[in-house]
Amino acid sequence: MRSGYTTGACATATTKAALLALITGEAQMESTIYLPVGKFATFVMESCTVEENVAEAGTIKDAGDDPDATHGALIQSTVSWSETPGITLDGGIGVGRVTKEGLPVPVGEAAINPVPRKMILETAAEVLQNHNISRGIMIIISVPDGEKMAEKTLNKRLGIIGGISILGTRGTVIPFSSSAYMASIVQAVSVAKASECEHVVITTGGRSEKYAMQQYPELPEEAFIEMGDFVGFTLKQCKKQGIKKVSLVGMMGKFSKVAHGVMMVHSKSAPVDFDFLANVAVAAGVKDEKLIDEIKQANTASQVGDLMAENGVDDFFTILCENCCLSGLKEIGGGISIETSLYTMKGALLGKAGKHDGENESNWNR
Repeated sequence: MRSGYTTGACATATTKAALLALITGEAQMESTIYLPVGKFATFVMESCTVEENVAEAGTIKDAGDDPDATHGALIQSTVSWSETPGITLDGGIGVGRVTKEGLPVPVGEAAINPVPRKMILETAAEVLQNHNISRGIMIIISVPDGEKMAEKTLNKRLGIIGGISILGTRGTVIPFSSSAYMASIVQAVSVAKASECEHVVITTGGRSEKYAMQQYPELPEEAFIEMGDFVGFTLKQCKKQGIKKVSLVGMMGKFSKVAHGVMMVHSKSAPVDFDFLANVAVAAGVKDEKLIDEIKQANTASQVGDLMAENGVDDFFTILCENCCLSGLKEIGGGISIETSLYTMKGALLGKAGKHDGENESNWNR
């Protein structure tokens, strides 16, 4: 299946094209950038115009064989000289603006996530440095049809108003097929078993796998398996293929669902249950009604995690991890040992717990 590119990669490529056009006075119809995934990619510009103090370039987002809500979107970057030193980045038409806490972008700013923001700023800085330019520039990322496209996303629910988000941590979009993904999980477990791994670590993505490898440096590479959203399926495969111990490593968003017994954790499959998280907080000793109400009214599970960390409720994370283990044992009917580690987006360990088969079966088999 053919891979595609993220809105963040498109915004970076158009910014480079527009900035080069502004500097040289010549339209740039191609733009090559280095992606976080570790390779170069060349983007064809749909348009590129240049005037004395401003240039604009646009490209059509190609999501490959996994078309999403933003597939086919025109991603534009407008770059102009600025009296303000340095590089200023903002969102224009069709790029949402954050109105609620709990997201990786502060309230009031354009919904350009940290990795795309870093890509855009670093690429622009490199271009300026290569041309020995010290003038300030203003970059505006726009998506003309972004507000309409956002109706098909979760942005409104998350408090991102007025358009889509500029996203992506790899720069590429991996084609998603449930059957193909599950087949890859089966193969990965088989390889681990063939490599004599009795202990495997299953993660929800590349970032959690990175943290998992740091946590379990003694395990071989074959022991680390990306399960994506397929928590229950992966656990069943591990049991089926004779794995004795499984460690789950992930973050608040998906694991707050696992702790509640949800074994398919795609954002569109099951929302976070904030009442459940409030109950976990009470079990961890939280008595402040105002804090409990804040949890129930939170925007994201990560925001709840931040609230618990800020208030020193460390037991919250331990209980959440214990619930993940118990939910996993219940899903597969026991037979293996499960432990869970919970991390922040930046890699700080929030909590860890483990449950063994046969231990308090009446607890997980409830």
